[in-house]
Amino acid sequence: MFRICARTGGLRALHGAAASRGFGTKAAAPSRLRNVVWATSVAVLGGLGYVYVTDTRAGVHKYVATPLIRLMDPEDAHNLSIWCLKHGLGPVDRTDDADVLNIELWGKQMSNPVGLAAGFDKNGEAIDGLFNLGFGAVEVGSITPHEQAGNPRPRLFRVDESRAVINRMGLNNDGAQVCGDRIKSRFWRMLAAQSRRQGETVASLAAGVNRSARGDRLLGVNVSKSKASAPESYSDYVDGLNELGAYADYVVINVSCPNVKNIRAGADVAVLESTIAAVVRARNQMPDYRPPIVLKIGPDNDRDQRRLIAQLAIDYRVDGIIATNTTLSRPHGMDDPNEVALQTGGLSGEPLRKMALETTRDMYRLTKGRIPIIGCGGISTAEDALQFAKAGASMVQIYSSMTYDGPGKVCEIKDGLVDLLKGRKWSDIVGEDARS
Repeated sequence: MFRICARTGGLRALHGAAASRGFGTKAAAPSRLRNVVWATSVAVLGGLGYVYVTDTRAGVHKYVATPLIRLMDPEDAHNLSIWCLKHGLGPVDRTDDADVLNIELWGKQMSNPVGLAAGFDKNGEAIDGLFNLGFGAVEVGSITPHEQAGNPRPRLFRVDESRAVINRMGLNNDGAQVCGDRIKSRFWRMLAAQSRRQGETVASLAAGVNRSARGDRLLGVNVSKSKASAPESYSDYVDGLNELGAYADYVVINVSCPNVKNIRAGADVAVLESTIAAVVRARNQMPDYRPPIVLKIGPDNDRDQRRLIAQLAIDYRVDGIIATNTTLSRPHGMDDPNEVALQTGGLSGEPLRKMALETTRDMYRLTKGRIPIIGCGGISTAEDALQFAKAGASMVQIYSSMTYDGPGKVCEIKDGLVDLLKGRKWSDIVGEDARS
């Protein structure tokens, strides 16, 4: 009897335990499903968020990140931007450039004609981060033979009401040897990576690749004079060329920086001629690779000075002219109630656009379109870039507009140009104003 009861009780107990386990299993299944759905949703949303915030075209850069960065001291904000780009924390242009933007300059292919002006990456620290923003060309420098601390701070100012920048940096940079080692190291590192991917030797790749180590982008190196050099001396430019030229798709001779007193070549024709002659001669004596030589001029030259500069560029077969550098003048129409606009230094940004455009147009006509002109100064929209192209610019450069609109500015201009060109090619409209 007890055995029967015990057996019956045991069966009930087992049944109860089984039922309990069954109930727990049914409850756990929805819980696990919810966890899977939640984890998947987080992963998908996180991935989409990452793709968004790392895209140069994302509005968060223009409307959130850039205004926040502008709350910082201008030079500190600039240094933070370089640090982020150097460490791969900048956004990326993931869209291929439209065919209508493709150009050829000095026998080298470029996917688009929008470049970055010198002064942003003075030491060649963030080259690839800048290329990733979508630039067709990145110009580093200005680099002097020896390290320079530049002028005392504060030396960089935003003129918000005029969307302008005033700087009196004084050519602060790490010097040609340090910058050169950095640029060379990057070049060979990039080629080694390509060699592993493509199965070609580094030597064979080096023979045919752009110095940017990118097939459709150019790397420019801007060289200038040390503050201690004599005003009439040109040896610093030659030294800079010899140290850096082998790793540049083009070398810019900065003869027009307004913040260094001993740079007279931009205003003294005799000094300018001796400088151009010495640099071109040194370039022609370089073994193997010989980079194009580009002259960067200021916006304050009068018509007669421009005519002389153009003739010297033709006579000595200079490969390009950048029009223009910053200006010490304060163009009519600048609107800033603050004392910032009264600071000394070179002015860039939108107030410079008219002067730079006029200089671009003049230099194209004076050189009869025989020398590529690079338009630089106050370009902040696709319409501005198109104006410069019609005036004679084979390529344009931007810088100050990124201060106000962020790292997506280059893509904004490229996208706008595709719409404005309406199927025509950029190269077809260069110098159109001179032909009409």
